[in-house]
Amino acid sequence: MSAINEQTIRRFYDAFAKLDGDTMARCYAPDAVFNDEVFSLNGAREIGGMWKMLCSATQAKGGHVWRLTYRDVAVDGNSGRAHWDAHYLFSATGRTVDNSIDARMTFTPDGLIATHTDSFPFWTWARQALGLPGLLMGWSPILRNKVRATAAANLALYLARGG
Repeated sequence: MSAINEQTIRRFYDAFAKLDGDTMARCYAPDAVFNDEVFSLNGAREIGGMWKMLCSATQAKGGHVWRLTYRDVAVDGNSGRAHWDAHYLFSATGRTVDNSIDARMTFTPDGLIATHTDSFPFWTWARQALGLPGLLMGWSPILRNKVRATAAANLALYLARGG
């Protein structure tokens, strides 16, 4: 069981490094749940859509600088974790971001991701991605809520277009 779950983690991040959103999406159970500092999503359609949207935006506006590495993959029964680092251009501003993320996952009996939570310091991300507004307001729930609302609207539009 643990071996299959570790394979899922590695398949997921290997695909992410190649910006292969379709393979990433196939790693999730139909009723999966995803949470991070920006997104709270339910179901493989929303989660897969988010990864496909992010991958396609990165390919279109920053594929030349994209870099993802991961490490510290560990699995214990039906739960697992990994650490990943992403270097990319934030598509909305064109600013370079180096984000360091800790991922925790649980898995279905057949090795699909059931829950996935990514944790990273929002203020650190905001000051890189948004510049001065992120530096000054990245600690604020107001800015966090605005970023979350914008991301949710972008995802809804992407999904409505068949993404």
